[in-house]
Amino acid sequence: MQNSKERQKTSISTNIKEVEEQLKHRIGIGESFDVGVRKLSVLKKEIQIYYCSGLCDTLFIIEIMRELMDMDHGHRAPSNVKEIVHNHLSHQQVDVTDNLEIAIDRMLSGLIAVFVEGEAEAFIVDVRSYPGRNPEEPDIEKVVRGSRDGYTENIIMNTALTRRRIRDERLRHEIMQVGKRSKTDVCITYIKDIADPGLVELIKKELQAIDIDGIPMADKTIEEFIVKQGWNPFPLVRYTERPDVAAQHIMEGHVLIITDTSPSVIITPTTYFHHVQHAEEYRQTPVVGAFIRWVRFAGIIASLLLVPLWYLYATQKGLLPHDIQFIGPHKTTHIPLFLQIIFAEIGIEILRVAAIHTPSPLSTAMGLIAAVLIGQIAIDVGLFVPEVILYVSVAAIGGFSTPSYELSVANKLLRLLVLVLTAIFHVPGFVFGATAILLYLCFMQNLNTPYLWPFMPFNGKAFMQIMVRLAVPLSSARPSIVHPQDANKQSK
Repeated sequence: MQNSKERQKTSISTNIKEVEEQLKHRIGIGESFDVGVRKLSVLKKEIQIYYCSGLCDTLFIIEIMRELMDMDHGHRAPSNVKEIVHNHLSHQQVDVTDNLEIAIDRMLSGLIAVFVEGEAEAFIVDVRSYPGRNPEEPDIEKVVRGSRDGYTENIIMNTALTRRRIRDERLRHEIMQVGKRSKTDVCITYIKDIADPGLVELIKKELQAIDIDGIPMADKTIEEFIVKQGWNPFPLVRYTERPDVAAQHIMEGHVLIITDTSPSVIITPTTYFHHVQHAEEYRQTPVVGAFIRWVRFAGIIASLLLVPLWYLYATQKGLLPHDIQFIGPHKTTHIPLFLQIIFAEIGIEILRVAAIHTPSPLSTAMGLIAAVLIGQIAIDVGLFVPEVILYVSVAAIGGFSTPSYELSVANKLLRLLVLVLTAIFHVPGFVFGATAILLYLCFMQNLNTPYLWPFMPFNGKAFMQIMVRLAVPLSSARPSIVHPQDANKQSK
């Protein structure tokens, strides 16, 4: 599959010296140390093998060269050199191309290009061996029980991890290149007789329409081109680094986008409720999974509304029933309560950013220093009242309990927005802020998919599966929101 713009075709010359000059000029043979050529003389013909060191498996190349050099002993007639070379390329994946542009792209992707004197075609042999780490459990999607492998930065390994879990003959991995200069490999993964063909074609068109030099930020750049998010803070695609989670979504009818150099796989289309689910819920019994889900929902709601609601009650004492008059600060400081909350929110955000950039052995010590020393001293000197630290911390913990990091950050921004509206307009501000967020979510769409489905538009059966983790034998239908061709998971 090619990019949206037709790849310019440059025919391969039968004059191998001319080909050598073209490649020397195009890819910098003799200038860049990591690209090179190996020349052989076989059956009175010159053969040139072009490679990019660091992306190739040297042992494979040596074996291919050995086979080619042994050709002189078994063949004497040079009339069919091309066929003989083809038969002696000892690899399971050998393609033929008459386009020099394709040969160069493949060679710079880690394959080798084999040119034969007098032939207007080149052999492309897949001997890629990308540098990278072994599959390991993702840090942000850990489970108590379950597989410990995870996607890596190697697209070939990632497709293999998916294929290992879905051995269906109708599983498709369609690859294309994005970026005029980076030519990054991007793979679209789906099951042919389940995924909506319209959705597959829509994603292909969006990817083919990307016109940019390169995508060094990989999946994030792809996301911004596909969903056109703008200033919308909510995540419109789901990321996962777990092959089991990705495989489950594929079998439900979703389409995956796998980008080379990124361990995160994009799942499309997704709704709000896809971002609040976690693999741990499905690794436990249904009752335990449902309990975990409810606790997580409580944390998400707290991360969004707890601080503005507490501020409203703390500043409007008349709203509190007599039995809960204890809510609110019992002492005052010289700093207004609103500014205390803002300072605390900024402090926690600084702490989060610092934790990301702090080496792991030091992050625990840094957290203790921030929580015990800085927090307690700030209270003792009168900078904060204890209740501010308490409620801001609970809201932060609710954010950490949100499975989607992107959703937790969006909730934090909206929490601050509702807090500002509450500080200015009190009860009307809180009601307006909470209502505006709900309406915004109701009218939001992502790849022609309602973002708040199955709550809006309402689907009772699907909504029940969101609220309660049903046992797998009772979940026989695929989500209708992805318009699967085969709606049933189980034979009736």
